[in-house]
Amino acid sequence: MLFQEIIGQDSVKRHLINTVKENRVSHAQLFLGPEGSGSLALAVAYAQYINCEDRQAHDSCGTCISCRKYGKLIHPDLHFSYPFFAKHKEDTATTYAEEWRRAFLSNPYLSLDYWRNQLEAENKQANINIAEAHHIIKKLSLKAFEAEYKVLIMWLPEYLESQGNALLKLIEEPPAKTLFLLVAENQDKILNTIISRTQLVKINRLDDTSVAKYLIDAYQLDGQQAEEIAFISDGNIQRAIDVLGEGGKGHFDLLIRWLRYCVTDAGSQLVKTCDEELAKLGRENQKSFLLYAVNTMRQAVLLKAGMSQLVHLPETELDFAQKFSKHYRLEQIEEAIRLFEEAHYHIERNANPKILFLDLSLQLVLIYKYHTFRRRADSIYIDNYGV
Repeated sequence: MLFQEIIGQDSVKRHLINTVKENRVSHAQLFLGPEGSGSLALAVAYAQYINCEDRQAHDSCGTCISCRKYGKLIHPDLHFSYPFFAKHKEDTATTYAEEWRRAFLSNPYLSLDYWRNQLEAENKQANINIAEAHHIIKKLSLKAFEAEYKVLIMWLPEYLESQGNALLKLIEEPPAKTLFLLVAENQDKILNTIISRTQLVKINRLDDTSVAKYLIDAYQLDGQQAEEIAFISDGNIQRAIDVLGEGGKGHFDLLIRWLRYCVTDAGSQLVKTCDEELAKLGRENQKSFLLYAVNTMRQAVLLKAGMSQLVHLPETELDFAQKFSKHYRLEQIEEAIRLFEEAHYHIERNANPKILFLDLSLQLVLIYKYHTFRRRADSIYIDNYGV
């Protein structure tokens, strides 16, 4: 993986390259960034750059033997650890190495859900088990085969749980020329004893412009569709790919019509829209539509708060957000955001979409037409949706 193949993150790339040039490569580093930001791809590109036999000023050469093996994830001194869905207690990450290579090479921005879909996970929970921890200790105790550095890239150490204690001594006092790169999304779920032994590399979410450019270049989308999907994805390339795979587009027109029916309390049109459009979008498109609604309302909040410099919307969406923010109070907009997020949560858990969207519509009617807020206990909400 070359740095130039990774979307955005220019400041992180410069930092990583400088650590190599200045001989400041820390033996244990924590790449912390949100899902779909490219943190895993950056870790792979960094390891490749460190072991490249003909380093260039700003990237690996891409042509030496080491780079060619890294490009296929088959270098003998490159090791991966990641959550998997063990069928047997002795399973380790190596058991799923071929599936891992295919998954990463086809999508270096992969999420845990994407990874799950590459395996026969059934209802098993993702985990990095004790057998994997012992396997890591064993293989890192061996000398390097070809490269200057042995590298272990652990994706989502959040799933290591208490088994991580078996690795503490190895992380703190590794064999010479051994590099640990931990790639995480949620620092709060990582063992503190591991965090204290690593150097943090903070990776931010991608900006909408970078995501839109990627979609235009990689999928030949027109500018308007790319901007809309980038807006929905909120800097998450995996989410953008998911939305694109579901044919996600046209959310703006549907959102405007739906909200118009809500604020005018147009009962028959609301029922028809919920039954014939929203309920038939498909689960991923329903999720992306609700995320689009959340993001649109958040932009209205920023406008309401006088922070227009933070708003980045296409012209049509910006015009709508400006008008919307003038007509409704901050409390109303924030309550709608809460409802959209709650609905997204239940869609993820296979709620009945017809019931969910109709109930959501009626709550929006109360908020925007009658200026009242209705809150329910979670248990009632769940029962109504048949989750």
